Formats: sequence, C-alpha cells, structure tokens
Amino acid sequence: MALKNLCHAVTTNYLETMKAGLIGIIFILAALQLAAQKNCVSHSYQQQQFTYDPTLQDRNNTVESFIRNQLIHANSLRIEGTETVIKIPVVVHILYHYPSEKISDEQVYSQIDALNKAFRRKNADTINTPAWFRPLAADCEIEFQLAISDPRRRSTTGIIRKYTPIKSWEANDKMKFSSEMGSDAWDSKSYLNIWVCNLESVAGYSSVMGGPAEKDGIVIGFSAFGTNTGMTGYEMGKTAVHETGHWLGLKHLWGDEYCGDDGITDTPRQAGNNVGCPTGIRGSCNNGPNGDMYMNYMDFTSDACMNLFTKGQKEKMRALFASGGLRNPLLSSKGLQMPLIMESPLPEQDPKWLEVKMYPNPASTELYLDLAYDTRWIGKNIFVTNLQGQHLMNVTITSKNQRIDISRLQPGIYFIAAKKDDGESIKMRFVKL
Repeated sequence: MALKNLCHAVTTNYLETMKAGLIGIIFILAALQLAAQKNCVSHSYQQQQFTYDPTLQDRNNTVESFIRNQLIHANSLRIEGTETVIKIPVVVHILYHYPSEKISDEQVYSQIDALNKAFRRKNADTINTPAWFRPLAADCEIEFQLAISDPRRRSTTGIIRKYTPIKSWEANDKMKFSSEMGSDAWDSKSYLNIWVCNLESVAGYSSVMGGPAEKDGIVIGFSAFGTNTGMTGYEMGKTAVHETGHWLGLKHLWGDEYCGDDGITDTPRQAGNNVGCPTGIRGSCNNGPNGDMYMNYMDFTSDACMNLFTKGQKEKMRALFASGGLRNPLLSSKGLQMPLIMESPLPEQDPKWLEVKMYPNPASTELYLDLAYDTRWIGKNIFVTNLQGQHLMNVTITSKNQRIDISRLQPGIYFIAAKKDDGESIKMRFVKL
C-alpha cells in the first residue's frame, strides 16, 4: 500500500510538473506570437473615433460609397488629367524625448524607399508570392516622395524633428498637436503626414477616412519605422506600408470580423489575421484551394513574409484620387514643386536639460526655475513652504524661465512644489540667505 501511495504521489507530481511546463510553453508561444504580429490598431482606433463623433461614420460611409461608384462607373487605373503614376508628397514628424530617438535622415529615406518598392511591386521578395496568387499581384503605380516645399512654399527636407517632454504615446492622436507637445499636421490635402514616436505597445495606426484634416495621416512607432530596426518582424519598413494601405482606404483582409469581407473581390475571405511567417496553403472560411492570402500587406504577418497588393486593392486605392475623391487634392499639391522661398524654417532648439532646473541655490532675493523642457508647466501654481509644511507663497508660472521673488522670506530652508495635470510633480529644496 505504501509503495502504491508513493507511486501515486510521484505520478501526480510528474503530471503537475508537466502541466506547469506546458502552460509555461503556451505562455511563451503566445508572447512570441504577440511580438511577431503587426499590432495595428487602426480598426479599434476607428471604432473609438466613431464613438466620439457619431457623424464621422456617416462621412466615412460617404467616402466608401464614392469609391464603390468609381469602381463601377470609371477606370480608376487611369485618372483623367494625371500621369499614370501618382506621386504623394510626404512630411515626417519625428517626436523624440531621448537623443537616441532622434532618428537619422538615412532611416527616413529607407522608409520612403520601402514604401515605393512595396507600392510599385519592386521588392526582391516578390518572387516569394505563391504562383497561384501572382496573376493577382499589382504594381499600384503610387509613389511617395519627401516634400521639398512646405505649406508656405519654403524649402524643406520633408523631415521635422521636434523634442517633446512626452516619453511615450498612445493611439489617441495627441502626437498630432503642438498643444499636446506633439507636432501639428501640414495641410493634409497636400501632404501625407507621418508621425514617428514612441508608441506604447502599438506598431502603428492610420487616421479614419473622412476624419478631421488635422488628424489625417499615419503614426508609426520607432521600432517599426524604416529598415534595419533591430526589431524582429518589423525590420523591412512594411508596417508603414500596411498603415498607408489603410490611409488609402484598404481594410484588413478579414474585414475585422470572423470570416469578414474587406470589400475587395480578389482577396479571399479568411477567418482572421495570420502572424509570423506561414508557409504552404492555409485554408479558412471555405476560401478554396488557394487558402488565405497571408502574404498580402494587409495581413499581420512579419515583414519578411509580406509581398503583394492585389489588382483589386490597387483599384480601390487609386479610386480615391478621382475627381471629387478624398485624396484628389494631393494631385495638385505644391509639396513637390520647387520652393519659392529658399530659406528653411529654423529648427526648434533642444532644451539644455530634461528636468526643472532651479538656480541660484542658495539665493538671497530671487530664484529662477528653467521650465523650457516642458511648457505645460505654464499656468500651473508653485507653492513655497517652510520646514513645518506651512504655505508661505503661491506663484503662478507665466514663463519658461520663471522668476520667484523670495526677498521677503526669512533666512532658512524652504521647499517649492508644483504638479501638472499628468501627475508629474516638482519638489525641490532651496536655502534663503
């Protein structure tokens, strides 16, 4: 009996150990899968925007209706009065907090090159498109170029670098406004605005068609922008390709619901997103002998496994440029024309330090706070207290270099304290002589 109980205990412990190990493996695989997928939140962002502004869905539906009518009644591949290839001026807003985030011109160029190769089907990896899908693959005849003229026709590189006190951002559009410590959009009728910043747990997202002009464009996280990012699955600049597809009206292949419809006739229905680098035929939703088109740019597979837009997707994107279409004004943009003013706007100066600086200390008559790194302090109140915690002074911040008159204080040790809306606070000690 004792031997039987011992064997039972050993067996139970072994099974529990195996169970724990399997659970651990499942968690690891799930984490790897999450890391490998595109993590595009354009659909959830869109639904959120529809909730905030019920009229936006009607405007979005109007754009979709325009596209459908164009595809029925017109040839969107040849737009009247334009060259075959559509050229889109681009402005890249780089929002950095740390010097390491101040990405180079070369990294920006690599992203523009990746966009052009994908939309013109010039990537070397197009040979990986399965034979059964190759007849559907398209050169979209859309190209992207960094702007050489800004909205005032001044010369520009098309690259804006701006220091921000914000260390990380969410998919809530705040990076699109200087008032939120971001960078204001250039006229979205003349430029594709791309914001590059430190996105929290998100690779990128696109604005909603028909949405506010000041929010129009795409947002890409640092780890997914350009090539050779060092982030596995995001090293070929194809996150921006995916989000630009959304910006030009494309949906995810599964229509963002189980076995949904993206509205494109030559993209097979599929159950949902694919991740990583699938191989062979992966069937779902009775989508026939060829299975999912997981190598399409509008799936969630890794960069190395994405290699085509279809002819149907091309037609939908180009329909937006027809007369009366949402993107038609881009065809008359001055962004790629020679500037009229050769003087470029002066770049913003970086702050000398990234925290509140107080000087002099000790001080006899006046104290200064350098708040240049974060102008959101302006309008907030500073409290001066003594060692007993009594409030002796209350000063409203009105300048990036705030003067505080302490001449009436008795010699001793004091504290200054302030707090911003985001919860960041100041608490510093100074000596009054």
